[in-house]
Amino acid sequence: MLKDRILSAQALLQRFGVDALIVENLRNIRYLAGFTGSDGVVVLGGDEGWFLTDSRYTMQASQEVGGFKIIEYRGQMEGVSSLLKDISAQKVGFEAGHTTVAFYNELVAALPAVQFVPVGPELDKLRSVKDTEEVRLLTHCAEIASIALQSILDRVRPGAIERDVALALEFAMKAAGAEEKAFDFIVASGERGALPHGKAGNKVINSGELVTIDFGAVYNGYFSDETVTVSVGNPDERQRKIYSIVKDAHDRALAAVRPGITFKELDDLARGYITEQGYGSNFGHGLGHGVGLEVHEQPVVSFRNEGVVEEGMVFTIEPGIYIPGWGGVRIEDTVLVTAEGCRVLTKVPKELQILT
Repeated sequence: MLKDRILSAQALLQRFGVDALIVENLRNIRYLAGFTGSDGVVVLGGDEGWFLTDSRYTMQASQEVGGFKIIEYRGQMEGVSSLLKDISAQKVGFEAGHTTVAFYNELVAALPAVQFVPVGPELDKLRSVKDTEEVRLLTHCAEIASIALQSILDRVRPGAIERDVALALEFAMKAAGAEEKAFDFIVASGERGALPHGKAGNKVINSGELVTIDFGAVYNGYFSDETVTVSVGNPDERQRKIYSIVKDAHDRALAAVRPGITFKELDDLARGYITEQGYGSNFGHGLGHGVGLEVHEQPVVSFRNEGVVEEGMVFTIEPGIYIPGWGGVRIEDTVLVTAEGCRVLTKVPKELQILT
């Protein structure tokens, strides 16, 4: 699988007309080379590649890295510039979205005869379509997170504090096999539900409130992402109505996922329905995002993205309605695109759960 990934990345060299490509982003390095450490650089040539790191990681690299010659450097810039001189590279691509200005300026100063070519998000986009091993890891990661949430839902009750719910969920997730949490969990109750990114705080959860919980795990470097909104005590008529609208928008988009549809069309399905119900101005963010070695990666499921859905992509469907002074509802699942439609990887049921 690493070999296939490397070949796909090497095709970018011809596309951009460069002799080599410098890869600094650690997620892309892990994707191409298998390295899980925190310091290293990949230099990819047309028919060979090199993984460069310092003495702390050479032994680890010898155990993890495949398809690349391993080079130990004393300094990153010295190592990269020396290699580019050795292979007589004339035009070199770099990750425009991940390279710092300082690193770029050092490269230009060290190699004034080399032409450096910015490569946009194309390398990131290679990760959009998952292979079978990635699907296995993403599926297991989603299961870990879903099981963990369902094991602590009884803690979401009147008198509970949001951050205590988040802490219990983190413990449950790690006990179930997660390496770590994917991000700071969102536990937003009552009026705080109007905050799409309302991280768990010191607020006490009260009876009669909706509680939005956005959570995810990390397993073997891969992420999960899922959101549920539950009712603590019996919901009133407005709460039920808003939840029903979001759930219907979620279900409509989910049913439409298939190869060939555009991301804009998916977003329009959910957004159009919410707008028809009178809440279009209360749904500001995109419908979803890719999930993989990062919790937010390509593709972006948005009204701005005219790109086409492909089999093997993994992304979220997460419509929401957020009303200042009242609260909010978001429902999120992560899906794998199949030949006929999609398979939902996240496991928590999305019917409104009433916790008493």
